[in-house]
Amino acid sequence: MTEINRVGIVGSGIMGSGLAEVAARAGHDVVVRSRTQDGADGVVAGMTKNLTKQVEREKLTAEERDAILDRVTATDHLGRLADCDLVIESVVEDLDVKKTLFAELEQIVKPDGILATNTSTLPVVELAMVTDRPDQVCGIHFFNPAPVMKLVEVVRPITASDATIAAATSFAERCGKDAVEVLDRAGFVVNALLFPYLNNAVRMLEQGTASRDDIDTAMKGGCGFPMGPFALLDLVGLDTSLAILDALYDEFRDPNYAAVPSLRRMVAAGRLGRKSGLGFYDYAR
Repeated sequence: MTEINRVGIVGSGIMGSGLAEVAARAGHDVVVRSRTQDGADGVVAGMTKNLTKQVEREKLTAEERDAILDRVTATDHLGRLADCDLVIESVVEDLDVKKTLFAELEQIVKPDGILATNTSTLPVVELAMVTDRPDQVCGIHFFNPAPVMKLVEVVRPITASDATIAAATSFAERCGKDAVEVLDRAGFVVNALLFPYLNNAVRMLEQGTASRDDIDTAMKGGCGFPMGPFALLDLVGLDTSLAILDALYDEFRDPNYAAVPSLRRMVAAGRLGRKSGLGFYDYAR
């Protein structure tokens, strides 16, 4: 299998931008693809802003910032990913959308290229099976924000070869991350443990056990968490959290994964957390 030098990132959201920065900082040539050129250019603009802040804080030199940005190309054309050694998708958490994308990537990316998904919950094997290279498909799940969070879950579907998992793990480690190998089961390690906790925090609030602020304060002070469950739900996005819970419940049928009614109603009302300006907290103030 080819050594990973050139990396493609599909998606221009927060995770796509973070993945591009992490890979470029590790010395890889990076191609960022969005559906529009403006979206792709926005990724580079966001990276420039973030890296410039690090220069101002004297965590990077201006020369290092410029070298990182020089390794990044922005495009709206999937064909620019053809010669990538690794392509990581970070598009919407919708299995049908991802399957369509992987079928397209199969026709474009060179035969020995690895195709990876940054999904946090969805079955990787279903993406692998829409390609003619299921042994070269895996999950590489970075956490948000990717430049800061140290953990990467390398997800092994039953179709993946040892060489693919080894290459994915090596890539994550070269990016300065702590890589853990996990089997292809909904939620992998972190979300399978985290989301019952978040769901039960909402249930506790529904039942009136304590207020939103007191629950958040209790979990920070009692467990040493950097933020409470409601602040974390708002950061992740309530729509994303609901989708993860639904995927977990569909696979395991465990009542702890059944989303509480108020969470579903908040999503229906467009109260999605930080991304919409209103969730459990009001960010417009």
